[in-house]
Amino acid sequence: MNSSTTVSTELGLRLVVPDRTTVPLLAGLEYAADDPYAIRMAFHVGDGEPVEWIFARELLTVGIVRRAGDGDVQVWPAGPDDDEGTLNLALSSPFGNARFLVPLSPLADFLHRTYKVVPAGRESEFIDIDAELDDLLWSS
Repeated sequence: MNSSTTVSTELGLRLVVPDRTTVPLLAGLEYAADDPYAIRMAFHVGDGEPVEWIFARELLTVGIVRRAGDGDVQVWPAGPDDDEGTLNLALSSPFGNARFLVPLSPLADFLHRTYKVVPAGRESEFIDIDAELDDLLWSS
C-alpha cells in the first residue's frame, strides 16, 4: 500500500471505568483503499502488542449523528449536554466490555480524509474480487 491509498491517525481516547472516571488511552486508526469498508483501530495498552478491532467505516460515520451498531461494536453521540464534542464507542467481546469517549473533531477529520480516498458508494470499485477469491479458494 502506498500513502495515497491509506489514511492513518492517532487519537487520544478516554476509557470509562466502573466508577465513571476516565483513563487516557492512545489508539491508532488506519484506513486502506484496498479494504474500503473497514477501519482498523489499534488500542495501545501497556508495553505489549496493541489490541486491534476492525469495524465498518459506515458505522463510525453514522454513529456521529445517531446510535449505530448491533452486537460487538456500538457508537453514539455523547448527547446534548456534551460540551467537548465526544462520541461513545462501546466494544464487547467474550473477554469483557469497554466504553470509550472519542474526541469527535479529530475522528470526523479522519473520516473525511477516508472519503477523499474512497468516496461513499464507490467502495466496490476498490476491491480486487479475483484476488479475494484466490485468497479464499487457495490459501491454506
